[in-house]
Amino acid sequence: MFPILSKRALNEAATVYEFRIRAPLAAAHCRAGQFVIIQLDEQGERIPLTVAACDAAEGSVTVMVQAAGFTTRLLCGMEAGDELFAVAGPLGRATELKNGGNIAVVGGGVGCAIAWPVARAFRDAGCHVDLIAGFRSRDIVMLEEEMRRDSSEFFLCTDDGSYGEKCFGNAKLEALIREGRRYDEVFIVGPPIMMKFTSLTTRPYGIYTVASLCPVMIDGSGMCGGCRVTVGGETRFACVDGPDFDAHQVDWDELIARCGFYADEEAEAREHNCRMTGGVRHG
Repeated sequence: MFPILSKRALNEAATVYEFRIRAPLAAAHCRAGQFVIIQLDEQGERIPLTVAACDAAEGSVTVMVQAAGFTTRLLCGMEAGDELFAVAGPLGRATELKNGGNIAVVGGGVGCAIAWPVARAFRDAGCHVDLIAGFRSRDIVMLEEEMRRDSSEFFLCTDDGSYGEKCFGNAKLEALIREGRRYDEVFIVGPPIMMKFTSLTTRPYGIYTVASLCPVMIDGSGMCGGCRVTVGGETRFACVDGPDFDAHQVDWDELIARCGFYADEEAEAREHNCRMTGGVRHG
């Protein structure tokens, strides 16, 4: 079993939580950009979560969880001292880091849980890192202190202007490019539609752009095929070939369609009226 060591809410809306979990093997080997797969119990759904931090000495990994689907709602209802059935990993390929140079990292919403450790890793590798974090509104802003601390320059945007600058993350990136900033690489992570438009922003400038993808994922070993994506006209598997891919080669429309394939089933699971327990089943 894998005990939860600590838990904290990351935003005012209490929709995203940080969990520190004892998982010594994962903690000993994990690098920025990799993920673990968690099971709450033996019969439970397997959910992939990017590792935001790890402490090999303590044997702990830190993950960020958005209370979105049924299982993530259940997880967000757990507390320090509770135990998870399984934590498998690290999985996926670590983010390739440049030694020096200018990097822009653009995170959208809960994707900032990945943008933060990646920005920190680039900075530790000697890069100048501009970190752009975009959120819909102030109440869901998360990790502001950590992102500001672990980047060279930090820019916070909200869609409605309730906090930071009123704009989308890709618009802020383009504004910086037009001001004369030169980037050797742009790393993007967030909702697929956000990543699509950010990749369209960098394409005309010829800036190499990497996207961290999180399609539907089940086993994390490449065997189920659930996480397949089309990159450069070829089928790739995000769990073993990624999760990082050349953003200009990703078939974004296909990915967006596949990510929404189970929307009806997810909504039904959230609002299912359980005859065993009575009432609406909420995670």
